[in-house]
Amino acid sequence: MRKIYLEDTPLQDAQREFVEKITFDRKIERVRTTDALGRVTAEPVYAKVSMPNYHASAMDGVAVLAVKTHGADEKNPVRLQQGVDYAIVDTGDPIPSGFDAVIMIEHIHQVDEHTIEILEPVAPWQHIRPIGEDVVVGEMIVPAHHALRAVDLGALLAGGNVEVPVLRRPKVAIIPTGTELIEPSETVHNGEIIEFNGTVFASYLKEWGAEPIYFGIVKDEYAVIKQKVLEAARIADIVILNAGSSAGTEDYTVHVIGELGQVFTHGVATRPGKPSITGVVEGTPVIGVPGYPVSAYLSLEWFARPLVYHYYGLIEPKRAALPVKLGRRVVSDVGADDFVRMTIGYIHGAYVANPLTRAAGVTMSMVRADGMLRIPAGHMGYEQGEVVELELYRPKEQIDRTTVITGSHDLSVDVLHTLLRKEHPDRFLVSSHVGSMSGILAIQKGEAHAAGIHLFDEESGTYNVPYIEKHLKGHDVVLIQLVYREQGWILPKGNPLGIRCMEDLVKPHVTYINRQRGAGTRLLFDYLLKKEGLSREAVYGYDREAINHLSIAAAVAGGAADVGLGIYSAAQAMGLDFIPVAEERYDLLMTKRFYDSPEGQMLVHVIQSESFKTEMEALGGYSCRESGQIVFEN
Repeated sequence: MRKIYLEDTPLQDAQREFVEKITFDRKIERVRTTDALGRVTAEPVYAKVSMPNYHASAMDGVAVLAVKTHGADEKNPVRLQQGVDYAIVDTGDPIPSGFDAVIMIEHIHQVDEHTIEILEPVAPWQHIRPIGEDVVVGEMIVPAHHALRAVDLGALLAGGNVEVPVLRRPKVAIIPTGTELIEPSETVHNGEIIEFNGTVFASYLKEWGAEPIYFGIVKDEYAVIKQKVLEAARIADIVILNAGSSAGTEDYTVHVIGELGQVFTHGVATRPGKPSITGVVEGTPVIGVPGYPVSAYLSLEWFARPLVYHYYGLIEPKRAALPVKLGRRVVSDVGADDFVRMTIGYIHGAYVANPLTRAAGVTMSMVRADGMLRIPAGHMGYEQGEVVELELYRPKEQIDRTTVITGSHDLSVDVLHTLLRKEHPDRFLVSSHVGSMSGILAIQKGEAHAAGIHLFDEESGTYNVPYIEKHLKGHDVVLIQLVYREQGWILPKGNPLGIRCMEDLVKPHVTYINRQRGAGTRLLFDYLLKKEGLSREAVYGYDREAINHLSIAAAVAGGAADVGLGIYSAAQAMGLDFIPVAEERYDLLMTKRFYDSPEGQMLVHVIQSESFKTEMEALGGYSCRESGQIVFEN
């Protein structure tokens, strides 16, 4: 019988228990001081020489005996003779015997080649750096368990330490498991998944100061996994076992750790990341992290990062936090800490955050995230407009320089971002694909600088303007023509079902994939259905939604759908067939405040550029014949 057990241990309890039960056998090594940046000292380091190790001039000028300058003023200047009363010195020169002060060159009047005149006295040891002013022999330069900074290296070298004793970097074994996994490749067959978590883990561990050891992919075989864990536990300081941490038939992690050692926790009260495991094998801490990327990365940060800092005896640093206003409601189920990836925009003087997808397997949600919202267990979430605190994944300065575009998806927005960064490297652009209507509402609520929209109005036969007049009365907005694009049927190569028109979509065994509610493409499809007198119920797959055109194309390419309505460039990107249905206008709706701002004009300049036209029309299915023109202004 399969033994299944997943707990709901509070995250902080699981973290605390894990760290408290682990004792490391720390190794010491000596490294060249010049190569020691970021390394952690194993013991205090003391100065072997003084700096400076002689009395040195702190200024360019002349060395004198201070008593001979007493009484000097404008009415009674004092004259001094070279070789008798003074010696010429430069900054850093030793002070000659018999002198105890330095007069700056700016305060000297040269009477002749060997005679100078001064108008004010100097005090003993004025402008002289005494022996050991910076570092004194025997002085502690840095303590133990100190992460060495650039300035520390300078002080160490000044104190005569050409080598420094540091803690050897903790070795962390990474063992990815899964029969479906393959090494990174440009060719992936059905049923195969590229193993990329190992690279992400190794990169994080390097950032934290550890030395990753990649064991390579291990198939889902209990005996093999067991042997690899045992091997890793004997050579590494920490072992990371990726995937197999839940309670499936091939989820062996918890059983392997339990057989070889002791399991501390199996299951934490978090979303995502619940099936996390902590334990120990032969004295070596072992962490079982989930296979889904987002869950895996969070679990790694919750359990591996504290261990690395514990190994070094350092305080684990916290990310910067930022209070933001929620652009949308964020709900949570009671009973677990909820971690929600968010985008943040600085819009008209306020920081506004919106949630990304909460699926544990969507790696791009971590790529796009500006911050993370933690909803505590027992809290049901937050309402739109509430102010919450986010942990930042990007610098606040970058968020301040980011243009936020929401609304309908189009590749032109990605091209805009690339060209904007080329022309203005200090500017950024983020976009979220929520559909044209949601884009209009975001402008209405002050949650975006601009929105991509392509909403066809049946009554007028025009695009976008009727919707703006209806939903944005009293709002100062500007509608800019971005591109004309072809919408059409995205089909498998060769169009095996012979789909040519709307009537073909309601034939038996034809599976359609739709866009989300509020998307302009969906409104166009509904119009075409109505025009042909067809019902939504007759279209198999009408309620299945994709968030963008590339998702439509991916579904068709993967055999999950036979047809979808989308843009030509998406079909071309996936090597699919395309039958044009209509040319539509895809516009960029901006607040007037943003349009008039320097940042808005930067964007308009890019839209009107020859580079934008060249890149867009090269994609196929696009025309930039009126790009950058004002279509409507309110």
